Amino acid sequence: MAALTIDIRLALGEFSLQLDTEVELDGITAVFGPSGAGKTTLLRVVAGLETRAAGRVALGGETWQDTDRGIMVPAHERRLGFVFQDGRLFPHLSVEGNLQFAAQRARRRMRRWSSAAGRDGACGRDAQGSDIAAVVRALDLKGLLGRAPDSLSGGEQQRVAMGRALLADPRVMLLDEPLSALDLRRKAEIIPYIERLAGDFDVPVLYVTHNVDEVARLAASIVLLADGRVAARGGVAEVLERVEYWPLTGRLEAGSVLQATAGETRNGMTSLDLEGELLRIPAIGVAVGTPVRLRVQAKDVAVACERPERLSIRNVLPARVVNIQFTEAAFAELLLDVNGQHLRSRVTREAVEELDLREGLPVFALVKSVAFEGRLLN
Repeated sequence: MAALTIDIRLALGEFSLQLDTEVELDGITAVFGPSGAGKTTLLRVVAGLETRAAGRVALGGETWQDTDRGIMVPAHERRLGFVFQDGRLFPHLSVEGNLQFAAQRARRRMRRWSSAAGRDGACGRDAQGSDIAAVVRALDLKGLLGRAPDSLSGGEQQRVAMGRALLADPRVMLLDEPLSALDLRRKAEIIPYIERLAGDFDVPVLYVTHNVDEVARLAASIVLLADGRVAARGGVAEVLERVEYWPLTGRLEAGSVLQATAGETRNGMTSLDLEGELLRIPAIGVAVGTPVRLRVQAKDVAVACERPERLSIRNVLPARVVNIQFTEAAFAELLLDVNGQHLRSRVTREAVEELDLREGLPVFALVKSVAFEGRLLN
């Protein structure tokens, strides 16, 4: 785990970025927020592409920027893998040529560091490089190697761009909304490859997105930005369920992230073990025992004081009311505990009064639908 320290000030016309935070990079960390919040600018600062920024950027014990001390490590020396929205492959090179270019560049950099280590007695680097064959296997690029970038689909281009970034031997991968230009089908195809980056190649990922489904599916932690400032940071489930952040995360999209384990699939339905309670959803095609993450929107959770019978809704979970927040004239937001995990439910104030809902009350949560892999499952 590496700590990314950012203490930066940057003015861009009427917009200003002012950050003073430390992010523990472990797995995939989402940088999330509304348009204009400063997400891409933050990534450019980390990458060394915003030289007008004043302040300090450091990864672990290595300082990349400190304007007070006159330090500015250039972008190409920071050992970062950057994947842009549009891939930005070299059009004059084949897919294989793009990959080889990145690998050769990394090898040249390693030789320079080795020479410096020989002169200074210690290199202080841990560069290992990534094997082209391993990257090709992990990203399923074998059938694309001889093709030109302009002959690839958007999803294929992004896979190649990720491969090229991995071959640069990065200490951190920076992904700037890599799915924003893709349709739903292409997004579903590429998301599993993004999931593998941190685990298969042992490299943390800083992932910029404005899509809450991507955050819930991919990230373990989140940095929430608003108007160039850090509004919140922490675990994804914790931040997304907080009512006070819903103006930034999206009230209509608001809800909870659940951890479950896949069970058997029968009659076109997969059972999920949610801490001893079962969810039944349309088949998701994963092996028994596979951990899965689900996102349940608050608007898709109803509440009953008695277990209902003869109901079309398949998922009825015993729960307990943790708290009730009245957020607007007609509605209330319930936080429910389901065997240690949290669900959000949006109900009317009228329902709260008629059902006499209160903290600590046992209830039943009726889950109408969940999101898995970016698809809505009814």
